[in-house]
Amino acid sequence: MQQQKIDQIEVLLQFDPSNTLQGIKIHHSTAREGLVEAAQQLFNNGLITQADGGYLTDLGHEASEHLHTAIQLMSPPN
Repeated sequence: MQQQKIDQIEVLLQFDPSNTLQGIKIHHSTAREGLVEAAQQLFNNGLITQADGGYLTDLGHEASEHLHTAIQLMSPPN
């Protein structure tokens, strides 16, 4: 269960929350299985527009922004 959440976070972090016109594609043939399943779950939960990536929904955009902010807060200061 924990790894599934980490995989979903990893997929969401691939999106650039400052660019709503940029999407991603999880290639089933090259992506590790956990990321394929994570993208499907994010789609099922309404955070992304396609089961293999696509674009962030409004809810997904909010989640992505929060994740990116958390990563910045956990990074050492420059």
